[in-house]
Amino acid sequence: MRREIRIAGTGGMGVVLAGVIMGNAAVIAGLNAVQSQSYGSEARGTAAKSEIIVSDGDIHYPKVRKSDIFVVMSQKALEMYLQDAKENSVLIVDPDLVDTSELESRFEIVKVPAMKTADEMGLRLISNMIMLGALGKKIEEITPEALEKAVTQSVPEKYLELNLKAVKAGADYV
Repeated sequence: MRREIRIAGTGGMGVVLAGVIMGNAAVIAGLNAVQSQSYGSEARGTAAKSEIIVSDGDIHYPKVRKSDIFVVMSQKALEMYLQDAKENSVLIVDPDLVDTSELESRFEIVKVPAMKTADEMGLRLISNMIMLGALGKKIEEITPEALEKAVTQSVPEKYLELNLKAVKAGADYV
């Protein structure tokens, strides 16, 4: 088993944190994982991506070549990185922020209204955790318990309960 995963959006959306947590969850689940990130020099509003490779074997190259799962949190991210997604792979998208109407025949589209759900939960910043929950559900080898433990290790205690609820909400959409 080997999965190449890209999470992309704009700076400030938490794509790097989501990638770090997913990589940690994979390790907790007994898998090998590497995680890398890239973002513009501005703190917010520029392109940002996090890449995770998860495998039950050795990982010889730490960068995503062609993603098996692409979590898309902005239209700009879709436009920048879609060419690196495998045909018929999974796109997890926020349908309120990303238009995939012309991609339905080429990809498995999983629609997760993360921003709307985060607003309803009272904190827009947890939209990344909602997407993380959906992503976790698409990777069978990473148990919900491993993902929960990784979130617990990465999120301040003050926001832990809300973040765990957000992860569950995201998983419930899948």
